[in-house]
Amino acid sequence: STSFDIIFFWVARMIMMGLKFMDNVPFRDVYIHALIRDSQGQKMSKSKGNVIDPLVMIEEFGTDAFRFTLAVLAAQGRDIKLAPERIEGYRNFCNKLWNLTRFTLLNIDGPVAPLTQDTPLSGADKWILTRLSATITGVTEALETYRFDEAARLLYGFVWHELCDWYVELSKKDLHGEDEEGRKETCLTVLTSVLRDTVKLLHPFMPFITEEIHSFLPGESGSLLAETYPEAGKRFDEEARGMELVMELIKAVRNIKTDMNVKIKTPVPVYCFSKDKSSREHLLKGLTYIENLAGVKELIVKESGSAPADSVSARAGEGTALVEIFVPMEGLVDVEVESRRLGKALEKVNKEYESLKKKLSNKAFLDKAPEEIVTKEKAKLQTLLEKKASIEAGLSRLSSKKN
Repeated sequence: STSFDIIFFWVARMIMMGLKFMDNVPFRDVYIHALIRDSQGQKMSKSKGNVIDPLVMIEEFGTDAFRFTLAVLAAQGRDIKLAPERIEGYRNFCNKLWNLTRFTLLNIDGPVAPLTQDTPLSGADKWILTRLSATITGVTEALETYRFDEAARLLYGFVWHELCDWYVELSKKDLHGEDEEGRKETCLTVLTSVLRDTVKLLHPFMPFITEEIHSFLPGESGSLLAETYPEAGKRFDEEARGMELVMELIKAVRNIKTDMNVKIKTPVPVYCFSKDKSSREHLLKGLTYIENLAGVKELIVKESGSAPADSVSARAGEGTALVEIFVPMEGLVDVEVESRRLGKALEKVNKEYESLKKKLSNKAFLDKAPEEIVTKEKAKLQTLLEKKASIEAGLSRLSSKKN
């Protein structure tokens, strides 16, 4: 492992010396890592005062957060622009992983059965196990080809967006409900098994927090270093696609409620029309998840039909599996009041958008401002553009209700 600026002074000479004196090269693979620069892309220098002391960063944010930051930014062929804000962001990821562990352990009140082929799995269980299997495959391939940034990003996305944001939420009713079907035990089996494999995958990047978490998991007594690396398990692709359609529906209904200023937990009927039989079956199988997470009191699933009066529409799926979604808003929204509220919000966003757009079109600002600042401003402009589109969509829905 070396930086590109000393290849000739170190790597090439080691190879030549090996051939001269040993008739063999000392190594076959050379990983050329990035240079670490400051947030503005300048080479760190004591005279410039832009040096980031790793010991200070470790003291402030933790060793694991610092290691993971360097890994996720280590794209081949690109220098690393390091800033404390980025390390802080991945410290939040460490906190997320720790909170996931606490959530799991707080729900365990006895022995946890191992995951076997006979474990009765729900749709959410099959989905997360399929996603774990895909993540193991992707991370393994990335590590074997020295794409450490890709491996780190896959793990970040799996832990934060799939395991924490979705599976934990989908499982809460099983864990905290009346448990008439014995779902709590199965859910804990799956959650513990997935968490165990996840900390194994994360261990090369975050050795300290993963070792600590591993020591608390049921049935674990030795070091994580003595464990075998996880292998991809059975995948349930059809069931996973069905759960993803259910999740799309949940997001669509929640977005409609947010746009219409209706509380997420307010119970509403939802009409779904799809010509695809398997899509309709998947939605009906996911009824419990939809009711709990989208605040749906009645789910009507048909092959076709007409939109209910005063309804707001959305779509889920694509191609032949497309599902048209309609949420009636009668009695929930005062059209005139809501139109005025969204109109004022749109006016404010338009003003901010135009001001920022003018700023970013100013050549003097672009030439003088640090690249990091310009990047942040461009990201802010994109956020405003998305917010603008969302408000306009809400106004369009209200306009259709008026007509």
